Amino acid sequence: MAPPRPYWKGYLKLSLVTCPVSMMPATSESEKVRFHTLNRKTNNRLVSRYVDAETGKEVDEEDEVKGYERAEGDFLVIEDEELESVALESARTIDIEKFVPRNTIEWIWLEKPHYLSPSDEVGHEAFSVIRDAMEREKVVGMSRLVIGRRERAVMLEPCGKGIIVWTLRYGDEVRKPEHYFGDIANSDNDPKLMSLITTLIEERSKPWSPDMVGDPVQEKLLKIIESKRKSARKVAEPKGKDKAPAHAGNVIDLMSALKESLEKKKGSKKS
Repeated sequence: MAPPRPYWKGYLKLSLVTCPVSMMPATSESEKVRFHTLNRKTNNRLVSRYVDAETGKEVDEEDEVKGYERAEGDFLVIEDEELESVALESARTIDIEKFVPRNTIEWIWLEKPHYLSPSDEVGHEAFSVIRDAMEREKVVGMSRLVIGRRERAVMLEPCGKGIIVWTLRYGDEVRKPEHYFGDIANSDNDPKLMSLITTLIEERSKPWSPDMVGDPVQEKLLKIIESKRKSARKVAEPKGKDKAPAHAGNVIDLMSALKESLEKKKGSKKS
């Protein structure tokens, strides 16, 4: 199957080295089951419209404008021209401004990955030199780019023959873990518990596979849709929720539970 058409084309630039590149999102949700809201009586699609919150009247598109709420019910109108004036000047160039060690950027800053590749054979050499040099030095490139009409900080990371462009979260979007983990007590773990946990981890360790992140809800929805295609019968009533396990809500002795888990594992091997 041919790769999808790139949604962004521009240039990768490092000092005087420049090459034409194209970019595509590395992830997709196009295969997800999506629903439209319909009028049950006519089976026609419903459309959304903006209405004035006070008058209830529909607002024409040319009268829609952005507003910043400085106090409750008090808005400052921001015109499109003012928003465009703060946009990044070069929306078509990924100019690598600096490099940082890859292992210093924590996962929480990474938002969405994109595949970056040369869009012209002439740029293959420049692209590969930048990519391989970053790989050898174990660094990633930092730049800024307009994606979806919004300026984003991005990180360029070598990936095989290509480069992954990660959009990064803004500083005010990342919460400090100390606010959530600070109350967890520091304690020395029981060596016996650690040994049992380690044994369980080893027994349940498997190589990574995309099957581990399958979407069971998606699969069930597809079955419902297929059933409706073949028959006009109504979907059967959903089954009741699974009953909670008998020990739910009770305090379980951790050591006993771990030993029981291991004994069951040994028993299944003998049989």
